[in-house]
Amino acid sequence: MTLRHLHIFVSVYEHKSITKAANTLHIAQPSVSLAIKELGEYYGVQLFDRIGRGITPTEAAKHLYGYAIHIVSLFNEMEQHIKNWDNIGTLRIGASITIGTHILPELIKEYQKHNPDLRLEVIVNKSSAIEQHILDNKIDIGLIENQSEHPDIILRSFMEDKLCAIVPPDSSLASKTSITLEELALHPFLMREKGSAGREILDAYFSLKDIHIHPLWESSSTQAIVQGVAMGLGVSVLPEMMIKKDILEHRVSYLSFPKPLKRNLNLILHRNKHLTKNMKSFIEYCMLYSEK
Repeated sequence: MTLRHLHIFVSVYEHKSITKAANTLHIAQPSVSLAIKELGEYYGVQLFDRIGRGITPTEAAKHLYGYAIHIVSLFNEMEQHIKNWDNIGTLRIGASITIGTHILPELIKEYQKHNPDLRLEVIVNKSSAIEQHILDNKIDIGLIENQSEHPDIILRSFMEDKLCAIVPPDSSLASKTSITLEELALHPFLMREKGSAGREILDAYFSLKDIHIHPLWESSSTQAIVQGVAMGLGVSVLPEMMIKKDILEHRVSYLSFPKPLKRNLNLILHRNKHLTKNMKSFIEYCMLYSEK
C-alpha cells in the first residue's frame, strides 16, 4: 500500500466512479481499477460494490476514507509548504546589540512588507555570540559590528558608521568644534566593556597612535556612558548611530575628529551555508539599506 493507492482511492470514493477518477487524475482507467483492487487485497476487504453501472462504497471504504482523506490532505499540505518554503518558511537572523537596536527593527519591518508570509526569527546579542550562532547553525545570517577572522565565516560589509567624541555640554571642551584622540585622552574616559565591538575598534585606534587609556568607567550599557558624560564625569567615543538622539536633545555635546574614525558594519554567513531564495534577497536588501 502506497500513498498513490490512497490518493486514487480518495478520488474514486469522492466521484463514485472509476472513469471520473481516472479523468481527474489523468491516468488510465485500468490503472485506477488495479490500484483499488490492490488496496482492497492489502487490507482484505471489499471497498466498492458494483450495482448496475455504478459503484457504491462499502462500510469498510467509509472507514478507510476517514483516514485516507486526512493522510492525502496532509501530504498535499506538506508538498505546498515545502515547495513554497522561500515564501512561507522561517529566516533566522542574528544581530549585535547596536545593530539590533538601531537598524534591524526598521530593516525587518520594510523587508516583511514584501514578504508578509515569511517568519523572521531574531536573536540580538554581542557580536561574538552572533558569530558563534552562525558557526553552530543556530541562525542563517548575522549582522555584526566587528571583523571576523574565523575561516568558516564569509564577511561582507553592508554599511558604514563613524565614531563620535562626546563631552559634557557645560565643559570647556563643548566650545570646540573638533578634537584629536590625543587631546581627548587627557580627560577622564568612559568606555564600553572589553570584548564589545565598539571597544575593540576604539582600542585599535588608540593603539595605532600609541595612546594608553585607563578608563574611569567601563560599562556594557551605552546609556550609562552617555548619562555619565552628561553629568560631567568624563568624555567618551561612541558610534554615531547610538547617540544621535542624545546629541539632538543636547544631553551631550558632539565633537568631530579631524580625520573621521570609521567602521564597517558586517553581514556574516557560514561558508557552507546553502542560501535559499529568501536568504539571498535579505542579503541584497541589507546591501541596499544604507543607500536609502
